[in-house]
Amino acid sequence: MRVYKNKEELKGEIKKTYEKYILEFDSIPEDFKDKRYEEVGRTPAENLAYQVGWTTLILKWENDERSGLEVKTPTEMFKWNQLGELYQWFTDTYAHLSLRELKNMLDKNIDDIYKMIDVMTEDELFKPHKRKWADEATKTAIWEVYKFIHVNTVAPFGTFRTKIRKWKKLAL
Repeated sequence: MRVYKNKEELKGEIKKTYEKYILEFDSIPEDFKDKRYEEVGRTPAENLAYQVGWTTLILKWENDERSGLEVKTPTEMFKWNQLGELYQWFTDTYAHLSLRELKNMLDKNIDDIYKMIDVMTEDELFKPHKRKWADEATKTAIWEVYKFIHVNTVAPFGTFRTKIRKWKKLAL
């Protein structure tokens, strides 16, 4: 997994990968948002719903811990061995929205993740055991907060950009 020198480098990588990812949706007509191709898996709406879901969770975990609440990862309803069900919940919760609404939600979440990064110290972001939610989420590994941010922003923005580009070649 990529290591970052500091929070500005992390934010820069999120920005770079996010801008490329989100631009892919500009040329997709709204009436194609639910068009499925087996070769790709997710529809454009499901692709965005997945990203909205995970970024919403990261923000919720941090907000809940800062508010003194006990954080259940990944959610109160799902355990880590139920990720398929969680992904379906993301689809059921968000994929019915328009592409514009989904993009707006994801834009806001990304802005809020930048703000979250800004208010954290370098130690809180890059050193282990600085957030209970990060420790609770990884019983067998030590993950710093930045790793959760990376695997739910930078990494899927690259992977899912490839998938949506493949979808576009089939659909448009």
